[in-house]
Amino acid sequence: MKFSIWIGVILVVAIAGCSNQPVEKNNHTVTTFRHYSQSVKDTFYISVQVPLEYDQQEERRYPTVVLLDGNFYFPMLSSSLHQYETARLLPPMILVSIGYNSFKTMDSLRARDYLFPGALPSDELAAQGGGEKFKKYIVEELLPKIDEDFRTRGEDRSLLGHSFGGYFTLYTLLNQVEGKSRTFRNFVSTSPTLWYHDFYLNRLVEALKKRREKNVLNIFLSAGELEDSTWTVGPVRKLNYDLVERNIDAVDLQIRIYNHLDHLDVGMLSFTKGLQQFYSRRKP
Repeated sequence: MKFSIWIGVILVVAIAGCSNQPVEKNNHTVTTFRHYSQSVKDTFYISVQVPLEYDQQEERRYPTVVLLDGNFYFPMLSSSLHQYETARLLPPMILVSIGYNSFKTMDSLRARDYLFPGALPSDELAAQGGGEKFKKYIVEELLPKIDEDFRTRGEDRSLLGHSFGGYFTLYTLLNQVEGKSRTFRNFVSTSPTLWYHDFYLNRLVEALKKRREKNVLNIFLSAGELEDSTWTVGPVRKLNYDLVERNIDAVDLQIRIYNHLDHLDVGMLSFTKGLQQFYSRRKP
């Protein structure tokens, strides 16, 4: 079955015990706020976590990590990044989580925001193709605010997404390459729904091949071995094969197919391992 089971399982596990994200509340390292988007015509719930050392290193600027599906992933990834920072497994980073006012809202709107173009009948889901508007929101509305309010290193950003979010991550990469922009340097796409719109993202291979800019783009692509072989694992392997076969310059591509893991198992693991891959050869 092509359609992602991601949200249905999350709702069963989490919605009963999880309240909405807090808004307009600050603590030592986390700031949360509502942010209205002119592009999407809707309000998003943003959580920003700064490094543990942020207040002690007043002149230092930090990489930015933009996380999709924040209602689910932010509580886990925010804790992990602080632990990894303490253990020096990752450099200090600013984590920007994009969420909705509830899990139920996320369930209904992630297809609206993460997919582009609009769905085909064969996709077996209703999606209006709002990915372009959502990308515009991130690039033109949210990130300028984050750069103004926090000590970011604007040239060093990562985008992390799983399932529909993994699709959006690669769509953003395609859009960025075609537009010759440099918003993000690093992309983690885990269990992306590559089948969407008759494999629309296959054009990414040719777009990257035609790219002439020399700055390196880092791509971390992953899936779980227990996921559907026809609609998830196979397309992920094929995209990796096509990118490698075209011998594309200035792209550092890593792929992981995790043994014994299913769809919901691979998100957090891929986010942390992807970030480690991006920063393992760089000084913090």
